[in-house]
Amino acid sequence: MCGIFAYLNYLTPKSRQEVLDLLLQGLKRLEYRGYDSTGIAIDALNSGEAQAILLVKRTGKVKVLEDAVAEVCLGQDYSLPIDTHIGIAHTRWATHGVPSELNSHPQRSDEENSFVVVHNGIITNYKDVKTLLEKRGYVFESDTDTEVIAKLVHHLWQQHPGYTFGELVEQAIQQLEGAFAIAFKSRYFPGECVASRRGSPLLVGIKAKTKLATDHIPILYAKAHRPHGQPQQQAFQVLPPGDCSAEFQPLERKEVEYFFASDASAVIEHTNRVIYLEDDDVAAVKSDGTLSIHRLNKSSDDPHAREIITLKMEIQQIMKGNYDYFMLKEIFEQPESVVNTMRGRMRFDTKTVVLGGIKEYIPEIKRCRRLMWIACGTSYHSAVATRQLLEELTELPVMVELASDFLDRNTPIFRDDVCFFISQSGETADTLMALRYCKQRGALIVGVTNTVGSSICRESHCGVHINAGPEIGVASTKAYTSQFISLVMFALVMSEDRLSLQQRRLEIINGLSQLDEHIRTVLNLNSQVQQLAKELYQHKSLLIMGRGFNFATCLEGALKVKELTYMHSEGILAGELKHGPLALVDDEMPVLMIVLRDPVYTKCMNALQQVTSRKGRPILICEEGDNETMSFSTRSLQIPRTVDCLQGVLTVIPLQLLSYHIAVLRGCDVDCPRNLAKSVTVE
Repeated sequence: MCGIFAYLNYLTPKSRQEVLDLLLQGLKRLEYRGYDSTGIAIDALNSGEAQAILLVKRTGKVKVLEDAVAEVCLGQDYSLPIDTHIGIAHTRWATHGVPSELNSHPQRSDEENSFVVVHNGIITNYKDVKTLLEKRGYVFESDTDTEVIAKLVHHLWQQHPGYTFGELVEQAIQQLEGAFAIAFKSRYFPGECVASRRGSPLLVGIKAKTKLATDHIPILYAKAHRPHGQPQQQAFQVLPPGDCSAEFQPLERKEVEYFFASDASAVIEHTNRVIYLEDDDVAAVKSDGTLSIHRLNKSSDDPHAREIITLKMEIQQIMKGNYDYFMLKEIFEQPESVVNTMRGRMRFDTKTVVLGGIKEYIPEIKRCRRLMWIACGTSYHSAVATRQLLEELTELPVMVELASDFLDRNTPIFRDDVCFFISQSGETADTLMALRYCKQRGALIVGVTNTVGSSICRESHCGVHINAGPEIGVASTKAYTSQFISLVMFALVMSEDRLSLQQRRLEIINGLSQLDEHIRTVLNLNSQVQQLAKELYQHKSLLIMGRGFNFATCLEGALKVKELTYMHSEGILAGELKHGPLALVDDEMPVLMIVLRDPVYTKCMNALQQVTSRKGRPILICEEGDNETMSFSTRSLQIPRTVDCLQGVLTVIPLQLLSYHIAVLRGCDVDCPRNLAKSVTVE
């Protein structure tokens, strides 16, 4: 929901201006996570008993903050190099309090900026903590839940002046309920940064000129609450794997840089070596450059270390290239992204499918009582799009659930259920809570995500990475088609031993082999779609109708129109037309209908005739050369013929393009729609 970026250079000389540039660039990479207000905190140009902290916060996008920083720094000499410095930055998606400078992060503990914090998530018990702190004399200046975190740490520091920075944060998070990723800076602990997470994503990037001493950072566990003044090393015990050191120590005081971020896209241009923090990890970089990870409690399945992972992402993947918007770039990347999803899995020469991430669990899945696909938003639509095929190829009951509604109903879950959790980010809060609900009840958990190291990845028993590549635009496009293909491949795996279904499987496999070329053909319709957008962008509503394999396209297309253009749009099952929606149809209401030569063609034609007989003027998505269907409308988009269960991949692309072009014509921010964020990490 919000973007956190922090940078610490240990024995790596950087000027304050260079640090500011790094922080601002990191925020630009994370702007898709939140863009209603931004802020940074660095050391001010002064000296004294404690280093003062400079806060710069603004409402609006990162460019507004960038201009404000330039204004604040005007006339200041920020060019002198500093050996060690910590800066933290944040881009906000408002949950508590309207976008304003006071509500922007970093939030501070007092007027002296003794402790400042950036936060992603929601503290559910913040009112109780706030009441406690107000009784201790603290005065709050913002409407955020985040401010209680900074003031709570300050309160603990006053109560326990002998505690280290990391211990203060460890004590504070024990008092917090809800979801959070946090990063701290303090004037009393110069050159130190402490970060922690619970339910919201956070990673640590490490950049060193020399080879790292270890690929694993062992975890230190608390023995007990230490008495006042007791040295820290007596309060923690370490359970290291092998002969790893308990802390990551640059050898012989060698230079090292640390990056704390909500997303790998912010650090990949600096380093590809990262640690994904787990819930309740407290990562602390001390003034001597050591990185330690502490936990208060040891769980039975804890691996006792956090692995330093080498990312395969490249900086070119998160750049716009020659496109005006990330969304347009990602729409046009779909011929490559669907191939990447199938690479190494679809073996077209032998007509076989291998999903390595769930291969060992396939026998167990085949014995299940039912399959449950649980997701939100676009990911939910990918499940709707492939449910019919899975039911056909497995003959198992397939339940598709919205994660929020699933939890509200306390849905019964059994040990012989298999539950799929589908999420582009792997951090979607409702989906993640539904996962934990099902896991507690003994179901097999399968994750389907686009983000390696995400919470859903780590908490699933097995899973499938969709490999769509980084998706920056808030409105999901290529992740939807890659999720679609991933679930189709799962259906093929489940039916590989069914002799009666082999012909059907071969049709689908052949369709998949041609899919990238078909997508390129559909993308050539871009200019036609742009012309349609010019006809539609001034209307207030758009109805999208279809049925069968294309009903999910109607839902997803309507969602894209709502997200990007702020106009009303509704995806309607054509079979329900007579049960109410037909009342909306007249010669003024824009209607888009998907009518393809598939098993429900005749039924769709009936719906088309009902629309035209009510003076409706539908826009059609139909197959190339289908003159009979095109005779019912003067406006049509023709797509290549493919196997029926894959039509949804091709029919959704014109709707993605349509929503994009309407948004541009209406002057909307395509990549960052109002009120929305990419990774929904709170309920």
